[in-house]
Amino acid sequence: MSKKKVLVVGGTGYLGQHLLQALSVIQGTPYDVAATHHSTPPPQPLIDALPSSFPFFHVDLKSGSGFDAVSLKFGQPDVVVNCAALSVPRVCEKDPDSAMSINVPSSIVNWLSSFTENKETLMIHLSTDQVYEGVKSFYKEEDETVPVNVYGKSKVAAEKFISEKCSNFAILRSSIIFGPQTISPVPKSLPIQWMDGVLAKGDKVEFFHDEYRCPVYVKDVVTIIKALTDRWLSEGKQMQLLLNVGGPDRVSRVQMAEAVADIRGYDTSLIKPVSASSVDRGVMSPADISMDITKLVQTLNICPVTFRDGVKLTLAEEGKS
Repeated sequence: MSKKKVLVVGGTGYLGQHLLQALSVIQGTPYDVAATHHSTPPPQPLIDALPSSFPFFHVDLKSGSGFDAVSLKFGQPDVVVNCAALSVPRVCEKDPDSAMSINVPSSIVNWLSSFTENKETLMIHLSTDQVYEGVKSFYKEEDETVPVNVYGKSKVAAEKFISEKCSNFAILRSSIIFGPQTISPVPKSLPIQWMDGVLAKGDKVEFFHDEYRCPVYVKDVVTIIKALTDRWLSEGKQMQLLLNVGGPDRVSRVQMAEAVADIRGYDTSLIKPVSASSVDRGVMSPADISMDITKLVQTLNICPVTFRDGVKLTLAEEGKS
C-alpha cells in the first residue's frame, strides 16, 4: 500500500519549520511529506536537517502557480496543512488586497478540486484569535466573529471559504505562537526571545497591561496538527472541526514579560506597564481575545502547557543553541 501524503504549505515559516522537523523524526516515517515555500528559497540549514525525501516546491498562493509541479511530482495529498499567511496586522492594513488573496486559500482549494481520483483531502488551516472582537474574556468557538482589522477580516473570509468549499477541514484559531527559534531562524522577532533580549540589557521597557491573549507553545500546536492528521488517516471519517488553539493562561504583555523576568532573574521594575491605546501601531488591535480551549482539550485530549512552563522550555532550548 502506498504511503499517505502530507503537504505543508508555508514550510519555511515559523510553524512550518517546527512542523516539518517534528514530522521528520516520527519513527517508521508513516507518511510522505512535502512542503511549499514562497518568498525565500528553502534555507540550507533546514534542507540539511530534513530527510532528502522531503521535497520543497515554490508556490505562489495569489496566483496558484507552482501547484502543477506538486501534482506532477508529489500527487494529491491526503492532508494539507496551511501555515502560510500574511500575518502582520499592520502590513495587512496597508495592503488589504494581498491580505485577502494570500490569507483566503482559494488557490489551494481550487487545486485540490482539480484531482479526479476518488480521494478526500483533509485541509488543516491555521486561523487566528484576531477573528474575535476583543470585548470579553475567553471566547468560545461559537461566539460571533467581529474582527476589528483587515488581518482578522481576511481570516474570517478564509474560514467561511473553507467551510463552504471543503468537505473535510480543521480550522485552528491560534493565539500568539511562541517557542524556540527554528532550525533556520525566521526574520520576524519571536516574542519570548525579544522580551528576554530587551530585559537582559537592564533598560526600562514599556509593555501593554490591557491587551490579553492566550499564547500557545509551538510544540503543542504541532502535536495538535499531528493528532488531527493521524485521526483523519486512521479513521477516514468526515471531519469538520473549528477549534480555539491557545494556551490555558490569559496574559497581558506585562504578565508575559514578568514571567520571562522572573524565570531569568531580571529586575521586574524594568517592566513599565502602559495602555495599548497610548501607542499608534497603525492598526486597530482587539483588547481581550483570550479563548476558551475546552473543546480542544475534550476533542483531542491534548492539554497545552502553561505559559510559564512554555517560557521555561523556550529559554532552555535557546540556552542549548
